[in-house]
Amino acid sequence: MKKRNILLLFLVLISVVTFLDRINISVAGATIMADLGLTPSQWGWVLSVFTISYGIMQVPLGVWGDKRGHRLVLTLIVLWWSLFTGLTGMAAGFVSLLVIRFGFGIGEAGSYPCMTGVIVKWYRKHETSIAQGYIWAASRMGGALTPFVVIPVLALLGWRAAFFLLAALGVLWSAGWYLWYRNRPADVRGITAAELAELPEAQPDGGKSAVPWRRMMGSAQFWLVLAMYFFYAWGSWFFFSWFPTFMEMGRGFSQSQLTYVVAIPFVMSMAGNIAGGYLSTSLSARYGLKTGRRLLGVGGLAVSALCMFLAAFIPGKTQVFVFLSLCFGVIDLMLPSAWAICADIGRRYAGAVSGAMNTAGNIGGFACATVFGYVVQATGNYNVPLFVIAAMLVVAALLFACIDPTKPLVEE
Repeated sequence: MKKRNILLLFLVLISVVTFLDRINISVAGATIMADLGLTPSQWGWVLSVFTISYGIMQVPLGVWGDKRGHRLVLTLIVLWWSLFTGLTGMAAGFVSLLVIRFGFGIGEAGSYPCMTGVIVKWYRKHETSIAQGYIWAASRMGGALTPFVVIPVLALLGWRAAFFLLAALGVLWSAGWYLWYRNRPADVRGITAAELAELPEAQPDGGKSAVPWRRMMGSAQFWLVLAMYFFYAWGSWFFFSWFPTFMEMGRGFSQSQLTYVVAIPFVMSMAGNIAGGYLSTSLSARYGLKTGRRLLGVGGLAVSALCMFLAAFIPGKTQVFVFLSLCFGVIDLMLPSAWAICADIGRRYAGAVSGAMNTAGNIGGFACATVFGYVVQATGNYNVPLFVIAAMLVVAALLFACIDPTKPLVEE
């Protein structure tokens, strides 16, 4: 097996664990709220406080990975967030839960920017969207697996045990990554000269020069990417935060039904990511990078906005399940293109650019998770926030149409 296939397997595995740890709290949401006596607005803060630290630390940890090397940095951040995953199971109330989830977000912040930095070293430009597709599909696999892991543990051992179990997975991955990975592909044990010849040309070491933030922020492309991801995140973070609670408390699904109700939309999203990775590569080869990336981005966001609107507008349990499953599947057709664009325009600063983009996304995620709780508490209606999310996705589609991945932020 080629070493970059082993590398991709490592990245896929940690992407699964990342979302197992992240979605865990959403699946157990109704149980935790009842056990700790939390109101909907308090629960909104519990879900959104993660996005504050996650957003703040995206750029610093992405830059740290580019400079210090992804072998050590990914090891440390996975150990960090695994510690706070375990601590979540020890929370005693609202304040302690806020502090622990803030710490958890700090660790998880570096995962995808650092993975993007790794991909740049191991995949040529036309292949990066395929690698990103598998990584983001794996994250959705983690979301799909979460109810199958968490709900049985909830029934047998209680919600706290689920966090202890998942914390151990991150520790095991960290040990394997540190032992196998090397910052330079040529230093990976057993790699052949033939495989090295298939990899991208070695990029200059980003650690030897500061990230040119002033030049990057002077580019309209930089701000378009950030704004697009901010509005897109309203859609994705609904599924990461309020979706299980919405289906249980807003549409009347029982907790036993939640296993498949939560899992299937994440499976749809997983398929969307894989398909989006290959389609982005194929369309970019046929129509050029600019048109190829845009076709999926604009189309996926626009169709997902329609599905979100219909889910809010049409009553019934089955109908909302169908439309939200389609929404999550279609919206993530664009995700590999969005993250590949960070490599397209960021190049050796891909970790910093992807970190900035994801920071913008987490500001949007924070807004969605927080506003959702207050709207529900004010109106007593779980459908109203979905109309707002649909509008945000329309704005994201319009912004994606203006992004040009053929224009690097910094000419080398």
